[in-house]
Order: sequence, then C-alpha cells, then structure tokens
Amino acid sequence: MAKKPAISAKPWLKSYPPDVAAEIPELKFQSVGRLVESACSEFSDRAAYSCMGKTITYADLLAQSSIIGAWLQSKGLEKGDRVAIMMPNTLQYPAVLAGVLRAGMTVVNVNPLYTPRELQHQLKDSGAKAIFVLENFADTVETVISKTPVEHVVVTSMGDMFGGLKGMIINLVVRKIKKMVPAWSLPGHTAYTSIFSAGTGSLKPVDTGHDDIAFLQYTGGTTGLSKGAALTNRNILSNAVQNDEWMKAIKNFPEAPIYICALPLYHIFALTVNAIMGMRQGARNVLITNPRDIPAFVKELGKWEFNVFPGLNTLFNALLHNTEFRKLDFSKLSLTIGGGMAMQQPVAQDWQDLTGCVVSEGYGLSETSPVAAANRFDATEFSGTIGLPVPSTEIAIRDDDGKDLPLGEVGEICIRGPQVMAGYWNQPEETANVMMADGFFKSGDMGFMNKKGQTKIVDRKKDMILVSGFNVYPNEIEEVAAMHEGILEAAAIGVPHLRSGEVVKLFVVRQDPTMSEADVAAWCKKNLTNYKRPKYIEFRDELPKTNVGKILRRELRDG
Repeated sequence: MAKKPAISAKPWLKSYPPDVAAEIPELKFQSVGRLVESACSEFSDRAAYSCMGKTITYADLLAQSSIIGAWLQSKGLEKGDRVAIMMPNTLQYPAVLAGVLRAGMTVVNVNPLYTPRELQHQLKDSGAKAIFVLENFADTVETVISKTPVEHVVVTSMGDMFGGLKGMIINLVVRKIKKMVPAWSLPGHTAYTSIFSAGTGSLKPVDTGHDDIAFLQYTGGTTGLSKGAALTNRNILSNAVQNDEWMKAIKNFPEAPIYICALPLYHIFALTVNAIMGMRQGARNVLITNPRDIPAFVKELGKWEFNVFPGLNTLFNALLHNTEFRKLDFSKLSLTIGGGMAMQQPVAQDWQDLTGCVVSEGYGLSETSPVAAANRFDATEFSGTIGLPVPSTEIAIRDDDGKDLPLGEVGEICIRGPQVMAGYWNQPEETANVMMADGFFKSGDMGFMNKKGQTKIVDRKKDMILVSGFNVYPNEIEEVAAMHEGILEAAAIGVPHLRSGEVVKLFVVRQDPTMSEADVAAWCKKNLTNYKRPKYIEFRDELPKTNVGKILRRELRDG
C-alpha cells in the first residue's frame, strides 16, 4: 500500500490563486499605530467610519486620535501601559483605538456586556490603568472600579458621536425614553467630550516596534478564568498583510471599498478584518451598533453599495429570513467572509443564490490574530472546509505525541506563522501548554487536510462551546455555578442550536433540594454575560465521573 504524503510538503501552495504569493513581504510599518497614521495621511479626504448617519474622515480620525493619545500621555500613561475599551460599534471606538495605539500603549478590548465578575478579572489581570466606556455600561464599571488598578475612567455617550442639539436629543431618547442607560456614579470620571477641550498639548512620538504588545485579546481559560492573548505589532500587521495578499485573487476590487461592520470591533475578527485591514486599504467601515435589530440593520444596509461583508453563520441566516433584506441590491458585493463559527451548507448556498457572492469561510483564533486559513476569494462554490493556510502560514495535523500525520488522517490542527501570539499575558504555564518547541500553536481543534491542502474541522479537542462565534469554556460556567451555596456539583456542555450553532446546557446536582431552574438561571444571569448563560438546565442526582473523580462531559453529551 502506498504511503500517504506528509503535510510538511505544503500541498496547499499548489492550490493558491495565481496572483497570491506564498510569503508576505517585509512589513512596511513598525507598529499598528504607524499604519494608522500612514492611512490617515494617505486617505485623508476619504470617509473612514460611518455610524447612524454620521461619518468621520481619515483626517478626522487622525485629529481625534492625536488628542486622545496626548490626553493619555498627559495623565502620566506611558508606552506599554494598558488601556481598556468597553464600547460597542460607535464612532468613538476607532478614535480611541487609534489614540491608544499611536501613544504606544496596549489596547485591552472589553465586551461591554460583561458582568461585574468578568470585568473585574479582566481589568485586574491586564493591569489596565484607564478605561473608556459607553455610559450604557458605566454601572458595571462603577461596581468593580475600586477593586481594580484603573486610575482614569472616561465615559462617553451615544450623543457624543454627533454633538450639539442632535447629540442632546439622542442622549435624551437613549437615557429617558428608551431607558437604555442604567443609573451610575463614577466620581472623578472624565467626560469624553471634555478631552477635546482640555488643551493637553500634542501627542509625543513613541518608538514602538514589532515586538511590543498592541493588544491583549482575552479568551477563555482552562482554569475558568479568561486569559489575555498577547498580540504584538508584528502579529497584527502580519495578519493585515496576509489578508491583503489573499484579496489579490478578487478581480476589479474597488479602490475605496465599503465594508459592513456588523461584528463588534472588540472581537478579534472585526478588529483585524474590518478595522486594521480596512484602514490599510483606505476603506469606509459602516458600523452597525446593534445587529440584533435586524429590521433596522437591513434598513441601514439599503443605504449603501457595500463591497465586503464579514459575518457569522447566525447573522447571515437571520438576514436571509428577512423579507426586506432579500430585496436589496447586491450587485457591488465582491466578498463575503464567514468566520467565528462553522458555516452551514444550506445557509451558504442560500446566501450565494440570493447575492451571487460565495461565502468564503475562514478560520482562526484570538491567538492567531485571527486569520490562519481561508478559502480562495475567487472561489465559485462553497467548499465546506476552512480553506488553505494564508501566506507565510503553515498548518500541521498532529497526533497526541506531536508527530505530523499524513494527509486525510484526523489530528489536532497546529498553526505556525507570524500572526501567532507571543503568549498568554503573565501565564507561562498556559503558554507552554499550547506552544510547541518548533513554534507551532496547538489550536485544540481536530481536523484533517485533503490533497488540495484544504483543512476540514471534524471536532474540538477541548470542551469549548461555540455560541454565535464566541468561545465559552465549561470550566467558567461550572465555577460560577459552584459558587452558589445551593449547588453541589455542576457540568456544562454545548448542545446544537438552530440560531447560534451551540448553546450551553448545565447539569446540576443540588445541595439544596428546593432549588429550581429559575434560581440557577438567575444566579447565572448575575455572574455571566448573556451568551455564556445556560439555555437549558437539567438536575441530576449525580454526574458521570472517571475513577479519579473527573466529570465525564463526553457521557453527558452522548446522553
């Protein structure tokens, strides 16, 4: 019997589009901050970001970020200090992002829907000295601020995007009529608008290099606490160039493309693909603050001749079931990128039938900045795989001993490339668990590579649950449950769900026999952000365990 070829031969290269190079060129910039400055100067007259009818140009972005960066420096923050951003997609987000990076500091992205417990851990673990927060979520910051190292809190509002009378009206509607802003009190906080009249001087240049950390991107941890993937300037810049190189396969791509940014910029997918790559191209990003409001989202889409649409399977599926969406003009749509979770064949096919644009599924993790693999952007049909390793990236399929497996055999997907993180923030043991001696990162996903060099995911090695593209780790859910005095033991698994791919199911052994599902749900709501909360709760007299007492989640999944 003929021996199957090894993956080390890089079979994916023969499947590359003709215009795409196997390796990316030397990086042009030393930092993401310098990339931002260059883009703002080169494309100064172009629209950079649009949101709710308001647009800022690249020149506006440069000016606003200069003031924000100078303000941070005036408060004593220095190169390498961590600054948290706790905002949804608003025009303030890219201005703060650019200001922090241009000042040589590290961005700590925070999900604004985090509970106090989750926020406190992330602020303490990162050592953030400042936080920018939308006032809708300021009450969460108020709850934990005294237990964190944060010294400066900047609060902004929806109306700050507009200023003047329109801003006042929007704030009135949001605060009083729609009651979207809970009461909060943060003595000594700084109003976002006051920064622009503070007269803090000019932004001082900072010598920031490839090995300096640009982002701490938090992801789930095996211990139940999230850990920060330290993404350097080299990581982020490399991934932007890799994505840009991959886009050379698209013919007649517009010079000034319009991106739809429905995914949150605090998530690594939109951060790199929309914000960083978009700025590199001088694109306009249309920010969608609340993509869950599908009718309003579709109405906004109707205003634009959009070219690039990154999204998740759940988002595409929701849009396809909206009658008004199906009436839109998709003639300018050049690229649809699917990521964050597995694309389902029927959804991908329906999208292609309606829009005439193939969903190009990609793959990556926070630890890989994120894109490690993608389908060809000139593909004519949905492949059902995660595609090919992007330029300067290698994928190896390895067994439990770390040995490469032949094509077609299932093993752990391991990734090596310039976009792979420097490690987990202050967690050398966690870093050692995933980084191999030869530089490959162990993804925790199981799959195989075919003879074309395409990789197919078949299962997850970890017990991680994927809810609408967000990683949910059972350990964290179980730890929160165990904190309740009425719960003796708990185990969490993922179960299939039509809209979100998977949802959490929690098995509970009661200490208090009177405890109800509602009691468990209320406790989880208090301590876990929405997508982590159990959708289903089942009480058991005992949980299946190994001889040494480890809970067997596999048996719970198998029923």
